[in-house]
This record gives sequence, C-alpha cells and structure tokens, in this order.
Amino acid sequence: MLAMPATTAVDDVAALYRKINWRLLPFLLICYLFAYLDRVNVGFAKLQMQGDLNFSDAAYGVGAGIFFIGYVLFEIPSNLMLPRVGARKTFSRILVLWGITSACMLFVRNVPMFYGMRFLLGVFEAGFAPGMIYYLSCWYGPQRMARAIALVFLAGPIGGIVGGPVSAWLITRLAGAAGLAGWQWMFLVEGLPCIVLGILAWRLLADRPADVSWLSSDEKRLLDSELGGTLGHSHSFKAVAKDPKIYVLALAYFCIIATIYALSFWLPTFIAAQGVTDVLQLGRYSAVPYIAAAIAMYLMGRRSDRVGERRLHSAVPAAAGGLLLAASILVDGNLFASMALLTLATSAFWMAYTVFWAMPSEYVKGPAAAGGIALINTIGLSGGFWGPAIVGWAKTATGNLHLGVLIIACLPVTAALIILASKRPTKK
Repeated sequence: MLAMPATTAVDDVAALYRKINWRLLPFLLICYLFAYLDRVNVGFAKLQMQGDLNFSDAAYGVGAGIFFIGYVLFEIPSNLMLPRVGARKTFSRILVLWGITSACMLFVRNVPMFYGMRFLLGVFEAGFAPGMIYYLSCWYGPQRMARAIALVFLAGPIGGIVGGPVSAWLITRLAGAAGLAGWQWMFLVEGLPCIVLGILAWRLLADRPADVSWLSSDEKRLLDSELGGTLGHSHSFKAVAKDPKIYVLALAYFCIIATIYALSFWLPTFIAAQGVTDVLQLGRYSAVPYIAAAIAMYLMGRRSDRVGERRLHSAVPAAAGGLLLAASILVDGNLFASMALLTLATSAFWMAYTVFWAMPSEYVKGPAAAGGIALINTIGLSGGFWGPAIVGWAKTATGNLHLGVLIIACLPVTAALIILASKRPTKK
C-alpha cells in the first residue's frame, strides 16, 4: 500500500481545522464576550446606580467582586459534572441561567439584593471558562490548543472595547423609558441575549466530535489521529490537588486576575476622576485601553510561541504593568497622561494573562494537565473578588483612589516575582 504524500496529509488536516474553526470559535467567542460583559458592566451601572440606591464605594466594590465568590465555590463541581452531563447541556444551562440573572439585576433596590444577585450570577456562570477549555481540548491537539484558546479569550478585550460605548449609550439614551433608569435598561438589554445564546448552544454544539453530522467519517478518523486517540479520557483531579506547583501558579494567577478585574470594574471611575463627566465620553475613553490590549495580547502570544519562552513573556509585562499603574496616580488630573498610563498598564496585564495560560501544561504533564487548569482557574479567580473590593474599601477609607491603586499595583509585581522564582520545567 502506498503511503499518503506528506503534503496531502497536511492539506487535509488544514482543511479539517478550517471547518472546525468556523463552526466552533466564533460562537464560543460571542458567548465568552457576553460572559465578560455581564461581569463588568456593573462598572458603568455604578455611574447611575450608586447615586440612585445610595451605595457606598465599599459596598459597590464588595458587590462587584462577590460574583467571583459564587463562581469559585461552584466551578469545580460544574467541571466535574461536565463530562457526565455533556458540554451541550452544560453550556446551555449556564448561558440561560446567567442571562436571566443578569437581566434581573434591574430589580436591585438595596445592598443585600445587590450582593445576592451578583453572587447568583457567579454561581450560574461557574465553570464556563474552564468548561470551554475542556471542550476545546476535545477538538484541538496540543500544537493547536493555545491558538484556539487565545482566539476565544480575545473576547475579554473585545468586551471592553464594545462594552464601554454600548453600556454608556444604553444608560444615557434609555434613561426614563418605561419608567426604568438607564442602568436598569443596560442590565436588561445586555442580559437577554445570553438566553438566546443558551438556546443556540443546545442546537449548535455537540458533546464530542463523534456526534456531529458536519464531519465525514474520514474527517472524524483524521481528527482522532490528530488528538492521539485521547478523546474522552478522564483526568486525575486527586493527583493535581497534591501538586505544589499548581498552587504556585494559582497564586501568580490570583495576583494577575485581581489586578485585571480591579481595573475592569473601576476603569470608568478612574477616568471620571480625571474630570470626564459625560457618560458617552466615558464609554469611548474606556474602550481605548482594551483596543490596545487586544492588539498587544495577540502580538505577545505570537512572539511567545515563536521563541518558545513563557516565563519572561508573562512576568515582564506583569511587572511593567504594575509600575505603570502605580505611576498613574502621579499624573492625577492630567487626562491624556492618565489615559496613556492606564492603556499601557491594561495592555501589559492582558499580555501577562494570555501567556500565563501556556505555562500550566509545561509544569503539569500528562492527563493531570486539564485538572490543573481547572484548579488554577478556581483558586486564581478569587482574586476577582479581592481586587475590586480592595479599591472600594480604600476609597471609602481615604476619600480617593490613590491607596487602592498602589495596593493593586503591587499584585502584578508579586505575580512576576512568583513566576520568575518558580522552577523551570524539566525537559525530557
């Protein structure tokens, strides 16, 4: 029997993944975009909501971050159920329930309701990001996985780019319509599409490649050979939980995430403190750091892949971002200088975040890698509570943002030191 020419085999694999990319990645990116938007749109709601409901800055900071408490508590149970329940049912359930909860934020009237709704939003969204990583691993081998994750995770900066202007427009243009405040309309309009996406997930996604009708039998065999026949293999969570390297990486991730979400939730307030009072203008300014971040994370990811280095490509941007964020308080009152420093800092944090996720598979080998990703994500995401809460507490205590910014700026520098001090993976 004649062997298949190498060029033909390469062309067949390329054609297969073009089909898979178009079927999966745009839909998952849109879903994750709304996930990010529904987490952070409370930052724009604050501009009206805080005055209407008489919230303190500390109460807002805790409420913004309490989302991650619910998320962390229910993420591992959601992940452990996913292989048994199936990705289609899991993603559909997550999207519909978080869409309903996000839309129901319009009924918040006091601090306990605010805390409760944000907590439930975290509970219902729990497991979505690591669930997507697990789902993508059913379709993409190690050499293609990083690119697939990077494309889906672009939803974070894209959510910042479109979320600011859209949220600002909804808050200003729909204020008073049907007796609802602008922030109530914003939660309703940005929450309801997730319910539609949940219905589409039920119809468009399959639990595994073997279940789809849009791949031929030959394409399914080719995909299985690309994955090494590993589809459906279970992962040892107990082995991961005993590995100290996982907790080192989780601590670094905690510091990065705390900083990213502190900026995400408080960015409109940071800009408003420079004298920008028009909500629409705030929305446009808020998009600028994320435009730069989207470009920067793509370029840094490509460079890291090209040179095959992860630690410096994550640690250096993290440390630089912390220093830039701290420097932003020195130019308080200068809108141009402040925006420049916030834009550079935001870009640096997203670069560190993107390259960080290429490291766990280098530290944790074999089938435990997927469980390691879930555990790192679970522990690290608790930083999403502490980051916004620290800024809120500091602002309530001091009357300005300076102390909170300085504390937050120390976290990515700490992450950089942890990453640099961590042991290099041993090459076999």
